[in-house]
Amino acid sequence: MNASYAECSARQRIERLFDAGSFHEWLSPAARVRSPHLAQLGVPCAFDDGIAVGRAKLDGHPVFVAAQEGEFMGGGVGEVHGAKLVGLLQRALRDRPDALVLLAESGGVRLHEANAGLIGVSEVMRAVLDVRAAGIPVIVLIGGANGCFGGMGIVACCADTVVMSDIGRLAMSGPEVIEASHGVDEFDSRDRALVWRTTGGKHRWLSGDCDALVGDDVEAFRTATIASLSLSRPLTVEALEAEHALLSERLHAAPLGADAVAFWRQLGIAQPEQIPDLDAEDLRELRVDADVSP
Repeated sequence: MNASYAECSARQRIERLFDAGSFHEWLSPAARVRSPHLAQLGVPCAFDDGIAVGRAKLDGHPVFVAAQEGEFMGGGVGEVHGAKLVGLLQRALRDRPDALVLLAESGGVRLHEANAGLIGVSEVMRAVLDVRAAGIPVIVLIGGANGCFGGMGIVACCADTVVMSDIGRLAMSGPEVIEASHGVDEFDSRDRALVWRTTGGKHRWLSGDCDALVGDDVEAFRTATIASLSLSRPLTVEALEAEHALLSERLHAAPLGADAVAFWRQLGIAQPEQIPDLDAEDLRELRVDADVSP
C-alpha cells in the first residue's frame, strides 16, 4: 500500500524508507537532550529537539540517517538540533557508512535562538562538505509539507544528490519572507500556484537543482535513494565555475520579470503552461531534450 511521504512524521518516514527494524537512534527522546533556550522563553520543548539521528540499513547498505520533524517548530534549526546533525556528520567521517541520508523538512533557523541556529547551520554546511570530500555520498530527501528553506535550503544544495517529490519545495527564502522584505508586488505568498511554480519540485528538477523527481510516495523515495547510494559529485573548482557560468547565462537570457513558465519555455519545453498539471512520471519525459544540466 502506498504511503504519502508528506503526511508521515519524521520517524514514520525512517521506519518506511529504511530496512525494517534496522534504525538505531542516537540521543533519542528518552535522553531528553533539548534546547536550553526555548524554556526560558516560555516555548514548549521537544525531547529530541525536532530531529532524529542514527544509523540504519538501506537495501542492506549501512547508512547514517537524520530526519527533521516538521511538526515541531516547522523543523527549525536551533542549537541542539544543529549540534545533533553536525555530530552525525562528524561520526560519519569516523565510521564511514555507505551514505548519509538527510530527510529535510525545515523553514530554516528558529527565530527563538537565531544566533545559535545560524552557527549550527554553518557548521552543518562545513560538515556536509567534509563528508563529501571523504567520498561518502550525502543524499537529501525533500517532500514534507514545510518544504526546505533558509539555511537548510543551502545545506540541501551542498549535497551530492537531492531527491524531491513533485509537491516538495526548495529555496533559500520562503515566500512569506520574500513578501515581507520586498512587498506583495514582488512575490504574493498567498498565490499558491506561484509558490509551487517558483519553489516546487517540478521547477527544481527542470532547472537541475533536483537530481531525482518522484511522486508523493514513500516507496518512490526509497527507490530513488537506493539508486543514489553510489552517486557522488566531485568537489572541484571547475565544477563550481561551470555551474556559476550556467546560472549567469540563464539570468542574462531571461526576459525582464519572467517567472517559471518563461524559464521552462527558455529551456525548450513545448507547452510549458501544462507543467503544473503533470505528475512526476509525465514530467520526466519533457526533460529529455532540454539542456538543464548544471
